[in-house]
Amino acid sequence: MTSLFILLAVFVGVAALVGGLAVLMRDRSSNKMEDRLELLTGQKQAPTAKDESIIRQGALTAEDAKKFADRFVSKFNLGLLFEQADVALTPTLFLGITAGLAAGGALLAWVFTNSTVTVVIALVGMGFMPLGYVAFKRKRRLKKFAGQLPDALELIARALRAGHSLGAGMNMVGSEMPAPIGPEFHQAFEEQNLGVPLEDSLTNLTERVPNLDLKFFATAVILQRQTGGDLAEILDKIGNLIRERFKIWGQVQALTGEGRLSGLVLLGLPPFLFLAVYYINPTYCMVLFEDPMGKQMLAFAVFLQIVGALVIRKIVNIKV
Repeated sequence: MTSLFILLAVFVGVAALVGGLAVLMRDRSSNKMEDRLELLTGQKQAPTAKDESIIRQGALTAEDAKKFADRFVSKFNLGLLFEQADVALTPTLFLGITAGLAAGGALLAWVFTNSTVTVVIALVGMGFMPLGYVAFKRKRRLKKFAGQLPDALELIARALRAGHSLGAGMNMVGSEMPAPIGPEFHQAFEEQNLGVPLEDSLTNLTERVPNLDLKFFATAVILQRQTGGDLAEILDKIGNLIRERFKIWGQVQALTGEGRLSGLVLLGLPPFLFLAVYYINPTYCMVLFEDPMGKQMLAFAVFLQIVGALVIRKIVNIKV
């Protein structure tokens, strides 16, 4: 009963911490816009100089947190990572969630294990969970974009053959194809409408979406505008090249499936056997944690597991 009470107390504390950080560090741009509209319509009085000084003093901590988050994001380029992953996260909210999960994981590990090693592992593991989630979303979105690119290039090529301009073809991709390729091409088309040169809009597109085939498309368009040529035929060839590479990649995945499965079995077998033996006879396994030689053997085994995982990954990861 005491353990359940402690668990509930820790859960409520961590939830309150994360919620407080989210409320403190959330983006207040919409609130500022509403205040300005109310001020223009006369529904709200403008603050005096005294009120503004009090407001500044009260918001000093939140402003400092936001400045720190902006510096952190600009240094590690997290803004581009959020954009590529298409996640609705502000820098301050992301850092708040990371800090809250790390603190909550460390607190839970300390309550239930009272071990410094477990606390450090929980701190690092829970702290990297938000970044891992964003990286997973980014990888899945870029993979979906790569699968949609051949159809988009063929659509632009058909639009060019029908007499439309390149900008009109990009607008067709943006309006007719689903996310993520539709919004990205639509943004590039809107940049051209606002006066950005085509070369710059394509460069921005390749920076937002780091895809090698997309860089081929941008390079082909820029060279065609400088030297001339049949752009529709070039786009058809690029689309066929992408499809053939996908076909070869599928064959490689099929041929390396046995190696990847063997790697998963070999990497998962030692931890599974350790847990099974620990469940049957815990005293027999505690020698690895209590004896100095056992600790060295355990550390060496973990090192060999990591080396084996890297070697297997190098063997089965064939780039096409």
